[in-house]
Amino acid sequence: MSDLPLIQADRAVPSPAATTTSTGGRGRRLRLLSRTDRVVITLMVLVPLLLVVALVWLPALATVALSGTDWDGIGPLSEIEWVGGRNYSDVVNIYPPFVPAVQNNLLWLAAFFVVATPFGMFLAVLLDKEIRGSRFYQTALYLPVVLSLALIGFVWQLIYSRDQGLLNAVFGGDTDWYGDPNVNIWAVLFAAGWRHVGYIMLLYLAGLKGVDPSLREAAAVDGASETSTFFRVVFPVMRPINIIVLVVTVIESLRAFDLVWVINKGRNGLELLSALVTQNVVGEASRIGFGSALATIMLVVSLVFITIYLATVMREDRR
Repeated sequence: MSDLPLIQADRAVPSPAATTTSTGGRGRRLRLLSRTDRVVITLMVLVPLLLVVALVWLPALATVALSGTDWDGIGPLSEIEWVGGRNYSDVVNIYPPFVPAVQNNLLWLAAFFVVATPFGMFLAVLLDKEIRGSRFYQTALYLPVVLSLALIGFVWQLIYSRDQGLLNAVFGGDTDWYGDPNVNIWAVLFAAGWRHVGYIMLLYLAGLKGVDPSLREAAAVDGASETSTFFRVVFPVMRPINIIVLVVTVIESLRAFDLVWVINKGRNGLELLSALVTQNVVGEASRIGFGSALATIMLVVSLVFITIYLATVMREDRR
């Protein structure tokens, strides 16, 4: 009789192996997806992938292929003549707007890096201190980012207009800010930088919110000033944000188009690579092959910085 409870206890308590097998079976059953779930997940992956391939990669590959032809966009594809690298040679050697466009794009990039980006970072540091009315300032500074560059061009037209503009009315001048090729690029850069500052401010503000407060506390205990703490502790920690800002700034300087196109279609001192591509592809010239060569040059430059960004992100993930 005394052995019966022990026997019943042994039967009541499952062995560890049986427990593991039972638990693992339930886990596998929980991990199994229904057919509907598998269809939904497949569509969620496949549809965006097809859209990216159809709207990004195929046009990009077609642009590279057409850059080696003399197609004018009118005749059938069977009459396209392969010219190899002649379009690239013509772009560099016998196309006068190309050099000013490259110079203006580089100037655009330099202005963003030297002025707009540091100023956006400075504003982010101030707003990160939770000053009074910081929410209002964030909204006001980010508002230009929401607006398109075309709309910004119209807004600044009210300021830069030669006859009725605010700037000439206040200072009593007669400067044609958009028409004079000696000053219009600077006027456009100021308007574009006004928009870019809000974008950079938002990126750095998000990065500053993610910095561990203990780092600043440790620097303060060591007697470091706020400026020294930012540049020696906080700024290096935000390395991923810095890479993102670098790539965004380069791409923004290359894709600058709307503002100059609204003003004078990228002529008379406002030549940009993007405007030249548009003039040749959809303009009166209708030189698809030549415009594709210009677009391919922009694509290659963009891919260099995008590759640097992706390599940096992947390296950070491995850590």
